[in-house]
Amino acid sequence: MPSPVPDRTVAIMLAGGVGTRVGLGMPKQLIRIAGKAIVEHTLERLDRNPNIDAVLVMMNAATIHELDPLKSSGRFTKLLDILPGGETRNDSTRLALEALGDDDCKILLHDAVRPFVDDRIIDECVAALDEFDAVDTAIPSADTIIEVDQDSVITGIPPRSTLRRGQTPQGFRLSVIRRAYELAASDPGFAATDDCGVVFTYLPDVPIKVVQGTAQNMKVTEPLDLHIADKIFQLQSESVKAPDAPPIDLTGRSIVVLGGSYGIGASIVEQARRAGARVHAFSRTTTRTDVTSRRSIRAALRTAAKDGPIDAVVLTAGMLSIAQLVRTPKARLRQTIEVNLLAPAEVAQEAHPYLAASGGHLLFFTSSSYTRGRAGYGLYSATKAGVVNLTQALADEWADDGISVNCVNPQRTRTPMRAAAFGEEPHTTLLDPDTVASASLRVLDSDFTGQVIDVRVVHPETAPR
Repeated sequence: MPSPVPDRTVAIMLAGGVGTRVGLGMPKQLIRIAGKAIVEHTLERLDRNPNIDAVLVMMNAATIHELDPLKSSGRFTKLLDILPGGETRNDSTRLALEALGDDDCKILLHDAVRPFVDDRIIDECVAALDEFDAVDTAIPSADTIIEVDQDSVITGIPPRSTLRRGQTPQGFRLSVIRRAYELAASDPGFAATDDCGVVFTYLPDVPIKVVQGTAQNMKVTEPLDLHIADKIFQLQSESVKAPDAPPIDLTGRSIVVLGGSYGIGASIVEQARRAGARVHAFSRTTTRTDVTSRRSIRAALRTAAKDGPIDAVVLTAGMLSIAQLVRTPKARLRQTIEVNLLAPAEVAQEAHPYLAASGGHLLFFTSSSYTRGRAGYGLYSATKAGVVNLTQALADEWADDGISVNCVNPQRTRTPMRAAAFGEEPHTTLLDPDTVASASLRVLDSDFTGQVIDVRVVHPETAPR
């Protein structure tokens, strides 16, 4: 008779590595990307998944104190404990198994340096443990795998169709993985690179189900991986369907919008007010607020602060000028840099004390042009790329102040600025400003920081079903 299915799932984050390969002089799980340590990004993914009941972190013993703020922040309601890991991955797993109680449960063992695991993978691993005692996550191999001898001569080429690249999480019934490790402990030649390998070797009669992973569920191990992970964070996107989205309640929040007289800024002002926020809108046309003037920015924030603490500052002002660089007048060149890049920096400086006091949110806007320079867009693309880098840097610098800093990257949007540059365009190819505003307010209502949120047109034929 099969054993009953455990009704509790514990995720174990393995964060015991020392990061020698990444070469930055610190454990790789503590490296900050998009405003947070990698281990924190991963913990967020596990903590918020409804199928996980508790999370146990096994941390590098020499630097375990670095994670003390995660225990005291109150953000992670499922965090059981943060315990010192062992010298090897298998040692860390053993210590985690010893720390769990006697009651059988489902456990997921996950690399702390895989911050892009998604809910679908987690959900399928947990569900698979209803039927199987062991579960692995893997993706098909895109490369041909070869076997070589000690002289680097090919001795075999396994068929690629049967090969998979292992990832995590790996899932087990607690009683099963414990038994596998008990058997491994009596083997003087024990060696395994992952936990499914322990079950496969010492409990060969236990089938191991494979759940489909994703290429994005990468492990940050080498220096190049850091650059790839950083880009993945930049390119994370959100599909926004304004009509289907639940309403946001911003009652009691105070939001400052610089550039709030038309386009996306005006839509943010209108929607935020409908959501109950106290909105202070400033622009050159309505309040004579010049975002390129530090004095003007300071005056706007002081005016808003008279009404109480400022919870968010949104800068939507921008300038789009299309021309080859050598043909760009000096005055236009300087103005583009001042509006698109210097203004965000100066707004950030002036807004910092207000947002530090409230634990607030700073929101910038970029453009898809930031990903690469094109003829005629060189200066515009460069300044928008600068805003992205500024966003991520400030998210890191201001993390201890409790300030969130994010950047919205809307697809081509129907705004007066775009109409002036390109004339009339088919409406089906453009985002509505209200859609971008809705996405922006959801960012302000989230715990994101250091993110570039990509807002795109969702066509009926390509929308998820």
